[in-house]
Amino acid sequence: MLVRSLSLSGDLSTFATVLALALAAIGLILIVWEWLRHRGKGRLVALTGLLATLALLAAVLRPVRVQSRDSTVGPRVVVLVDRSMSMALPGNDELRERAAAEALQAIGHKASNARLAVLGFGEGLAEPFDPSRPLPWATLSRSDLVPALTALSAGAEESPSAIVVVSDGRLDLPPGAGAGKAVQQALGALRVPVHTVAVSTRVPADASIRAVRSAGAAVAHQPLTLTVEVACDGGLSCGQLNIRVKELVESGSPLPLAAGTAQLVDGKGTVDLPITLDRAGVRVVEVVIEEPSGDEIPDNNRRLLQFDVTRDRVRILHIAGRPTYDVRALRQWLKSDASLDVVAFFILRTAADDVNASTDDLALIRFPVDELFTEHLASFDAVVLQDFPSGPYGLTPYFSNIVNYIDKGGGFIMVGGLNAFAAGGYDGTPIEGVLPVSLVREFSRPPIDNTPFVPAYTVAGRGTPVLESVRGLLGEDLPTMSGTNLIGDPHAGTVVLWEHPSLKAPSGAPMPVLSLGEKGNGRTLALSVDDTHKLAVSEMAARTAGRGYGLLWDALLGWLMRDPRYEPARVDLDRPCRADVPAKLRVRSVPGVSGPVALTISKLGRAEPPRTIPIQQQPEAGRSFEVELPALPVGAYAATVRVGTGPATRRDFACERGGDEWADSRPDPDRMKQIAKLTGGEAVTWKDAGSLPFPPATTIASERHVSPILPPWAWTVAAALLAGLHWVVRRKEGLA
Repeated sequence: MLVRSLSLSGDLSTFATVLALALAAIGLILIVWEWLRHRGKGRLVALTGLLATLALLAAVLRPVRVQSRDSTVGPRVVVLVDRSMSMALPGNDELRERAAAEALQAIGHKASNARLAVLGFGEGLAEPFDPSRPLPWATLSRSDLVPALTALSAGAEESPSAIVVVSDGRLDLPPGAGAGKAVQQALGALRVPVHTVAVSTRVPADASIRAVRSAGAAVAHQPLTLTVEVACDGGLSCGQLNIRVKELVESGSPLPLAAGTAQLVDGKGTVDLPITLDRAGVRVVEVVIEEPSGDEIPDNNRRLLQFDVTRDRVRILHIAGRPTYDVRALRQWLKSDASLDVVAFFILRTAADDVNASTDDLALIRFPVDELFTEHLASFDAVVLQDFPSGPYGLTPYFSNIVNYIDKGGGFIMVGGLNAFAAGGYDGTPIEGVLPVSLVREFSRPPIDNTPFVPAYTVAGRGTPVLESVRGLLGEDLPTMSGTNLIGDPHAGTVVLWEHPSLKAPSGAPMPVLSLGEKGNGRTLALSVDDTHKLAVSEMAARTAGRGYGLLWDALLGWLMRDPRYEPARVDLDRPCRADVPAKLRVRSVPGVSGPVALTISKLGRAEPPRTIPIQQQPEAGRSFEVELPALPVGAYAATVRVGTGPATRRDFACERGGDEWADSRPDPDRMKQIAKLTGGEAVTWKDAGSLPFPPATTIASERHVSPILPPWAWTVAAALLAGLHWVVRRKEGLA
C-alpha cells in the first residue's frame, strides 16, 4: 500500500527538535501576550510575528515529504483447544466439542487480521489442529494445559501477543486449586494475556463413579481394598447407589468379587470394598453402579480397570500316586525354591485300604480329595498330577471343578508314569479336553511303552524361550528316558516342544512328549515321561552338576505362570484403549524366536470366535513393531500373539468410552475465569468468543523515499524576510 506523509528532517536529534518546538512555543506565547496588551493596534504585528516564528521553526526543522509502501503484520495469536474426552460430554445446548468448534469459528472471524495458530492440547505437548476437521475430535485421555503453555514460553518461535484457551475447564493440569498461579508459572517470562472460552456452564444430570483407588499393589490370593467414590450431580436425586465389582475372564460369566452400597451426602459417597484376585498377570476388573432414572451419561456408571497382579509366592499343589525317583526329585526341587509354597501329597493309601494300626501310630492319612478340590482349589496357582490314578482316590467327581479352575486362570501339569494319562483313567474324561493332547487307549496293549528313547526337539522347541536355558546348557542333548505314556495327537493350538523319535500319534505324526496348551484363562502342560530327574542325576547330569533339571522345571512353571521371561513376545498398548477409537498394539518378539507373527483379538466373556488382525509386514526377530487395531466397542479384550509355531503370548486390556475424563462430568468455568483474571485476559463463554480483544496489527514500511519540500536555503530566506517584515511593522505601529 502506497502511503504519502510529511515528516521532519532526520538529521536533528530528539533534543534539538524538542528545544526548537519549546522556543517557538515561547515566542508564540509572547506574541499573543503582546497582542492582548495592544489589542487596538497589534493585529498586524501579531500576524507577522506568528508567520516569522513559524518560518524560523520550519528553517530549523526543515519538513520533508515521505512516500512509503507499507504493509501490516497481524499479531500472533495462539489458540489452545482442549481435545480431551471430556469435550465429548453434553454441554448447555449441544456437545462441548461442537460449542468449541463454533467458538473457533467466531475467533477466526474476529482475528481475521491476526496470525492465528490453533493447537490442540491434551496429552503432552500441544499439536497443530485443523479447526475445520469433522467431529468427533475429542479423543485424548488427559487435559494437560501446563505442558502446552510451557512449550510456548520456551519455544524458539515468535512469542504470541495473546493466548486463547478453549475448554470446559475440566483440566488435569493445572488442578482446580491455584490454577491461575500455575498458568503464570508455566508462562515464565512470557507476559501475555490468556483469554479463556468456556464451552459449557451447565452441570448435566449424572450419576458417576468418580474414582476407584486401591492402597498398595495387587498380589494374588491377598485381599485388596478398593475405595470407590461415587457422586450425583445436576439435580439428580440419589440417596444411595449400589455397587458391584466383578472380574472379567476369557470364557464364562464374570467372577463376582464384591458388592456394597454407598450412602450419598451432599451428592457424594464413598465405600470400601475388599476384593481378592486369585491369578497373577493383567486382570480386568469391572466396577458398576446402578443407573438411576434421568441419568444423562450412563457410560460413566461402569469402569473397567486393569490390575497388574503379582505373586508373593506361587502356590503349588503337587499330588503323586506313588514314591518314585522322579516324584522325589520334583518334590525336593519344589521345596527348595523359597518363591514356591508347596502342598504335596504322596498317595500310598486308597479309600478302600484298611490300615491295621492305632490312631497314634497311623501315618498314612486318607487323601483329602473333597477339601482340596472344592474348598481350597482356587487358592493354588498350579496343580501337578504326577503318576496319579483318578479312580482309586475319588478324583473323578471333581473333574469339572478342575476344568473350571483352569478356565478361570489356573495352571495344570500332568506328568507321566504308570498311572498317568490314559493309564490313570483320564481318557474320555473332561480332563482330556483341557490337556494339550488327546489320549488313546489301545486295548490290545497297555497305554505305556517301555522302550528306552531320547526325546527330540521340535522346531517350536528350538525357538521357544521356555527351553532356551536348557538348550544353552545341554545343546540338544537329552538323557535317555526309560519309557513313555502313549498319548494322541495335539489339540488345536497346542505347541509341541519334544516329540518321540519313533512312536507315532494316530494321525501318523510323531507322538508328543512335552506339550504346552491353553484353556480359557489358564495354561496346561503334558509331559509323557517320568524320567526328567535324569537331568539332575545321571551320567549326562554329572557334566553339568545337575543344573539342567532346575532350569527345565523353572521354565515350565514360569511359562505356566506367564512369567515374561518365558513369553515369546512382549505385548503392550501405546496408550489406554478408548472405545470406538483405533489403537496401536506394540509387539516385540524375543531374540531367537522367529517365524510369521499372528495376532488375534477376542472379547472377554463372549463365546465368539476371535478376530484375526492382519500384519502388513512381518517383523524381524527381536524387533518391535506396531499393529493398528480396529475401533473396538466398550469391553475387555485379550490380544493373543503367536510367533511361528511357538507358544502364544496374551495381553488383556480394556476399552472404555470416556475413562477418567468422564468420571466427573461437571464443567469448571470458574477455573477458566481464574486463569484469565491472573494473566490479564478476559473470560467469556463460547457464545461471546467473537468479542475477545486482540492487539492491533503492526505497520511495516518495506520501501521509503524522503524528499525535502524546500531546500534549506529557501526556508532560511523565508524566515529572514518574514522576520524583517515583522520588524518593519512593529516600527510602523510604534512598538519597536
